[in-house]
Amino acid sequence: MTAFVNYGVLTLAVVAMAVASLRWLRVAQREHYLGGSVSRFAWRWWRLGVVNPVGLLVAVVAGVLAFRWPLAGVLTVVVVVLAPRGLSLRGRTSKLAWTRRLRTLAAVSGVVMVVWIMFGLVVGHVAALGVLGGLLVPAFVDLACWRTAPLEHRLGQYYVTEARDRLDRVAPVVVAVTGSYGKTSTKGHVAQLVGGSRNVVVTPASFNNRAGLARAVNEHLADGTEVFVAEMGTYGPGEIADLCSWCPPKISVITAIGPVHLERFGTEDRIVEAKSEILKGAETIILNVDNPHLARLAGRLATEGKAPVAVSATDSGASVCVRADGDAHVVLVDGVEVARDVHLPSGVQPTNVACALAVGRALGVDVAALVGRLGDLGAASHRLEASTSATGATILDDTYNSNPAGAASGVSVLTASAPTGRRAVVSPGMVELGSRQFEENRRWAADSARVVSDFVVVGHTNRRALVSGLEEAGAAGSPVNVVKVDRREQAVDWVRKNLGPGDAVLYENDLPDHYP
Repeated sequence: MTAFVNYGVLTLAVVAMAVASLRWLRVAQREHYLGGSVSRFAWRWWRLGVVNPVGLLVAVVAGVLAFRWPLAGVLTVVVVVLAPRGLSLRGRTSKLAWTRRLRTLAAVSGVVMVVWIMFGLVVGHVAALGVLGGLLVPAFVDLACWRTAPLEHRLGQYYVTEARDRLDRVAPVVVAVTGSYGKTSTKGHVAQLVGGSRNVVVTPASFNNRAGLARAVNEHLADGTEVFVAEMGTYGPGEIADLCSWCPPKISVITAIGPVHLERFGTEDRIVEAKSEILKGAETIILNVDNPHLARLAGRLATEGKAPVAVSATDSGASVCVRADGDAHVVLVDGVEVARDVHLPSGVQPTNVACALAVGRALGVDVAALVGRLGDLGAASHRLEASTSATGATILDDTYNSNPAGAASGVSVLTASAPTGRRAVVSPGMVELGSRQFEENRRWAADSARVVSDFVVVGHTNRRALVSGLEEAGAAGSPVNVVKVDRREQAVDWVRKNLGPGDAVLYENDLPDHYP
């Protein structure tokens, strides 16, 4: 009878682990298969609200009791299948996609679970360890991520080799762009400004890692391409150096350094170090010296005998400066004014434009031709894109932005968009800011409250920090209507019902539903 109960509970535990795997494999896929990320998200979800922590406590206690009374483990099985509350199996905004890589990860994590169960058989507590294994599925998936990373690197080498051979054959001038933010916009500006004079190909969307860059080269780099603009991103040291080893840039650009991905890097100095890998071997280095980290980097490079091209939105003495002048901008090259009364479209940042102009100059494009195309620039998709809703309100879509500087800029544009009407911010806050995440979100909310009338807090990831900042501002004489919703759809419904002509709303950042 005891054996029957043990194996019955084990059967239920295996089913629970299979169900839970769907939930946590989806998180792994959304987090780019980075080992350790699944366990971090699991901890966030289990701490959320009241139901989830209580459920976790019940599951752990029941699992421990199962060492003596195996049937107690059934309660753990129920919790593993149904919780954490709010994290669905398939997802609403980011559904599970059974790619080849995910199938491999599922198979390897399945093997890890089998080993765990075999361990339970050996030590004689198969029921208890089986049900507790359901709670450890995030760790099992993380272990599988770590184990499969070298395999994925080897599998991708075929496409990297193909991409390198294509680059050698087509021989375009490679322009590499990186930065904590601004790199996608700058890449687009280079295409718009240089495209009228050269045959330009840019990496699509956010194809900025090893697999994405190789795919962009293999699928888009055609014969006759003169300039290839490659966006390069990184989650850690060595990644950009690897990209540059087979896609070597002649011109390298760093747009800005900020606390984006600070959770992974630890310090901004390490971010600078990782981003600076893009500079090795480049003939022309372009840096946004308005950013203090890059200003210091420029100084260091100068002492090493290198001459970086400095761009700025404030320093008229920079190599390229796009400086505000009332409602328009003035463009200066090497301190000489080359254009006045330049009107940049909403959402276009002057420093990104200055970087793109510097790239054009380095490519030998006539400055007058570059300046003549400035009026045709457009903001990158979902980066302060302006539109009008069916109710007549102005919508500012900044949902692909998640950094303190960009968020502050978004609020400034919102203020100008509704001089007399209601101004609303809809946001889940900023993520991946490490130890600074709470304070950065609190400060941004407090600063925003001085100029907005409504603030819709989406989700729970940064709710406490945002509400803290808004309440602080209210106590200081800047009261704001605070609306709390669980999902973006609810926020959109609130906007539709409450805002009309003369009003404006800023959608600042958007998080997929694997975030609490």
